[in-house]
Amino acid sequence: MKIHLSVLGLIIILAAVLRFWHLSQTPPSIYWDEASLGYNAYSILKTARDEHGRFLPFTNFAAFGDYKPPGYIYAAVPSIALFGLNEFSVRFPSAFFGVLTVLITFLLVKKLWNREKIALFASFFLAISPWHIQFSRGAFEANIGLFFSLFGIYLFFKFIQGKPFFLMFSALSFLAGMYTFTGQRLFVPFILLILTIQFRKQILGNPKTVVFVAIVSMILFWPLFKFTTQTIEGKVRFNEVTIFKDLDPINQSIVYRQKDNFSWWSAIIHNRRLFYLHEYLSGYLDTFSPTFLFTSGDVNPRLSIQEQGELYYFDIILVFAGLYFIFAKKHKYSIFILSWLLISPLGPATARETPHALRMIHILPTYQILSAVGIYYICKYLNLKKSLILIPSTVALFLFYYLHSYNVHWSLNYSGVWQYGYKEAVNITENHYSSVDNIYVTEAEGRPYVYFLFYMKYDPNKYQKISEVERDEQFFLHVKSFDKFVFGRKESEPIKQNSLYILSPNNLPKDAKKIKTIYNLEGKQVFDIGIL
Repeated sequence: MKIHLSVLGLIIILAAVLRFWHLSQTPPSIYWDEASLGYNAYSILKTARDEHGRFLPFTNFAAFGDYKPPGYIYAAVPSIALFGLNEFSVRFPSAFFGVLTVLITFLLVKKLWNREKIALFASFFLAISPWHIQFSRGAFEANIGLFFSLFGIYLFFKFIQGKPFFLMFSALSFLAGMYTFTGQRLFVPFILLILTIQFRKQILGNPKTVVFVAIVSMILFWPLFKFTTQTIEGKVRFNEVTIFKDLDPINQSIVYRQKDNFSWWSAIIHNRRLFYLHEYLSGYLDTFSPTFLFTSGDVNPRLSIQEQGELYYFDIILVFAGLYFIFAKKHKYSIFILSWLLISPLGPATARETPHALRMIHILPTYQILSAVGIYYICKYLNLKKSLILIPSTVALFLFYYLHSYNVHWSLNYSGVWQYGYKEAVNITENHYSSVDNIYVTEAEGRPYVYFLFYMKYDPNKYQKISEVERDEQFFLHVKSFDKFVFGRKESEPIKQNSLYILSPNNLPKDAKKIKTIYNLEGKQVFDIGIL
């Protein structure tokens, strides 16, 4: 037992090192969502209001008009209070909960299998997982959402194993996940359905507890449900990403039916609903694409290093071995693990972009659990001496390749997608701030205002009073100006004396004196900064 606790301790330390090491430098810059999460947390800390002046928002933070769930922002308040407003403090909650997720994985798997070795393998595989490390090192709401859903599952198992009062804690954890990441709002109902079906006897055996927890949960969930389903703002994000707002399946249906002269049978076999179904099933199956899982991962460079799949190549063998053994050994929770794996894409498949590692993160740690079961039985049936040499060296080789690619190549090759250059621009701006009357900033790199608020640690009280914000037809918010800053899409206007310009390369006013050109880590020009 002491040996296993020591091994678990080493795994937790490894997980912490992989998530906290150079956290403020890698990823190479903060993305605008990270800056927004950080500044809103800073604003809550200083004023108890969000950047737009709303008092302690409960269901959402308006931010850019994407109406972020509140969980991550409130989680970031303590770290910002401790470490100040910077990259490390904003990413700290994600890294911290990432480490806790590794620990909860151990506890859950131990409860499922009652074999500490399998639990240790599962927590180790999650600790070194490219999928999990990627989202633990950035301020991703999904990563904390994953922790809460996993913790909810663990507490539910404590409930069904004879401790009724844990059902309330389980429900609160699931609710916290839904208040932290929008993807959890689709995953939690499915995983609860699976848990209810599999453990219906235990649930029916505790009617008073179940009813009480259900009532409390509905009361706590109602504000979020009302916002999501009954307000335009709540529907904005869903309408933006869902395939069901895509007109292409309807257009395809019309084209096919037109070729059949709009016959009655054509309306059946070329029904638009079948086209939507085809698109949905394609999105669902994309999740299990070998390219996504093992070759190059998510196509978005912020969500994957591009040179490595979401899993390691050795997981090809271990996952399938695990699937075989959980059924061959007639494990009582085999259906639950498989169901968890299969329901995870049901929600994300409704989106246009598939496969999507961020929206799919709640599938973790099913793959790591299966790999743990696979390696446990492989080691059991193979020669132990050969296993001791071959397996650790193979894992170490793949881990080294991933870490090298992540920390060296990925940071250099994809600094642009992390909006690299804003911090440097803000530093130069601060040097000239008191000596100019106006500061004009291009929006070519997207949402610049939040970086000036973030890096200048601009007083939220002041900003809430003087900012000029407009809402477009899609309900997105656009900050036009605050203080000396003016943010615009057109770079040719206005031209005023005694002004600082932060514009796209080669767009400075004719008579402006160039102060500096800022490059990202790829060597690409990002901004020209000049003064007139």
